[in-house]
Amino acid sequence: MVKLLNEAQLMKKALQIGAVYASKRGYGELESHDSAKLKVEFLYRVLVEDKLIQPLAKDQISDPNMRHKLALWVHKQLPDTHPLKN
Repeated sequence: MVKLLNEAQLMKKALQIGAVYASKRGYGELESHDSAKLKVEFLYRVLVEDKLIQPLAKDQISDPNMRHKLALWVHKQLPDTHPLKN
């Protein structure tokens, strides 16, 4: 797994975008008191369910791997001119 440049900021952006997406799709909303781990798992499962990202192998499912998948997802969604892509 190759770490992305700005992966922490990409993860934060993924949670923002993903929360709006999940809410619009009717999956529910992320609460401010939810743990970061819970938010990551919720968003990962929403995106896998909607086939927007490929699921990890069962033995590879972990918080760091899910975070990396979400960072990759949002990296692909951002325009080339976005500061997080540089």
